[in-house]
Amino acid sequence: MRSTIDQKDINNAAWAACDTFRGVVDPAQYKDYILVMLFLKYISDVWQDHYEAYKQQYGDDDARIRRKLERERFVLPIVKLTEKNDSTGEILILDEFPATYYSLFDRRAAANIGELINIVLDHIEESNKAKLEGVFRNIDFNSEANLGKTKDRNRRLKQLLEDFHKPQLDMRPSRVSEDVIGNTYIYLIERFASDSGKKAGEFFTPLKVTELVAKLAGPKPGDRICDPACGSGGLLIQAAKVVGDKNFALFGQESNGSTWALCRMNMFLHNFDSARIEWCDTLNSPVLVENDRLMKFNCVVANPPFSLDKWGAENAESDPYNRFWRGVPPKSKGDWAFISHMVETALEKEGRVAVVVPHGVLFRGGAEGRIRQKMIEENLLDAVIGLPGNLFPTTNIPVAILVFDRSREDSAKDANTPKNNVIFIDASREFVSGKNQNTLGEDHIEKIMRTYKARTEVEKYAHVASLEEIRENDFNLNIPRYVDTFEEEEEIDIDAVQKEIDALERELAEVRLKMAEKLKEIDREEA
Repeated sequence: MRSTIDQKDINNAAWAACDTFRGVVDPAQYKDYILVMLFLKYISDVWQDHYEAYKQQYGDDDARIRRKLERERFVLPIVKLTEKNDSTGEILILDEFPATYYSLFDRRAAANIGELINIVLDHIEESNKAKLEGVFRNIDFNSEANLGKTKDRNRRLKQLLEDFHKPQLDMRPSRVSEDVIGNTYIYLIERFASDSGKKAGEFFTPLKVTELVAKLAGPKPGDRICDPACGSGGLLIQAAKVVGDKNFALFGQESNGSTWALCRMNMFLHNFDSARIEWCDTLNSPVLVENDRLMKFNCVVANPPFSLDKWGAENAESDPYNRFWRGVPPKSKGDWAFISHMVETALEKEGRVAVVVPHGVLFRGGAEGRIRQKMIEENLLDAVIGLPGNLFPTTNIPVAILVFDRSREDSAKDANTPKNNVIFIDASREFVSGKNQNTLGEDHIEKIMRTYKARTEVEKYAHVASLEEIRENDFNLNIPRYVDTFEEEEEIDIDAVQKEIDALERELAEVRLKMAEKLKEIDREEA
């Protein structure tokens, strides 16, 4: 289906709706209001489109139309606002309307519009429990703390409803494809991340980084794909795109309730209704479990929080799933805790892991060094890829991607060609420079992937290190130990430079003399 609305137009219209809150509400908070309203508008437009089609087919047979609508992806029920007559006990219906964006738009001037929006969301959630249970629980459109006192709050909500009524935000399937809606959702998340600064780390990984991580993980048709720190779901969506068809299953875990809700909506907007996204603390209370064991996946991808403090080290020794048998990471740095979880949830002899990490993961000693050594000795580590700095809104430090491949373990018994080396790629100097943030270009990603797959030496860019070489480096994975990027400085001819300086000084002396003479002439003329 071809869209009759340009992607840029819908993006701009959705972003313009943020002006209602900008400068009044923190971006990390108002993103929830905008994205929930976008989702409500989307499912309302789908419902409206189908309602009009059924209306043409069945005329005024509203009961039949309602039965048909109840079989759609989302049920939008009838809201009945009632009041009890104290004297007679009779229940009076004060208002009755479908739980849609359009009903709210018609009531946008109501004195209790914030409460009405909450009621509509509650009814939608209740009627779609299997899909939407809990998705709207963290959002309150009647919050004085977030949206101001009644008069200001009502004005803002009225404006928000009007902003989403623009022609550019008509998201009926007959006018715009689902891909466009999903792209707009991701566009908004990316813009919110830019505005939110360090708070963006809770929900966002830059689009080009997710694309690279997903390609390195290499999901295939039929795979189960998991992100144990999924944020708003960008990495899962990119992994799904890499597969190339609909034959895959997505799983995710997210500890932040608001971000979990964003991820659920993101899955629906991309038509991944069957994705299983759980709200939990992955390290302490994982819930992707089968028969009292951790679920196993073909691909595990993540950009977990960097060096998470108080991640739960005190519970690791007694972990019921024995994820930390190689060692317990320091309580102030949870990086290797996430990596350990990811490796343990990858299928034995088959699963692949791609994870974004801070550089300290590559070389820190102590418990982290011991865990790193064991994974290298197990021949699990496949690649270490250094990326440029300032790619993230949360930090300007350069990061790395580690790739683990469980098909390498016990390689002598495996049908795959054994690999007993690790490829190091230093891609830190190649990026598209931005005013506030750098990014990776398509050519940079292609070069990384080409080098990774070819697994050959590239001067000042890539080195294939044997396990023995890594052992000689005390299992330190710091990339400069393996990829020599040193540039020899051009030799300077000191005598030539001195002659040039002398010539410049003579020219300067001549200019000063001429200036002095010119000033004397001016003085004489004025006298």
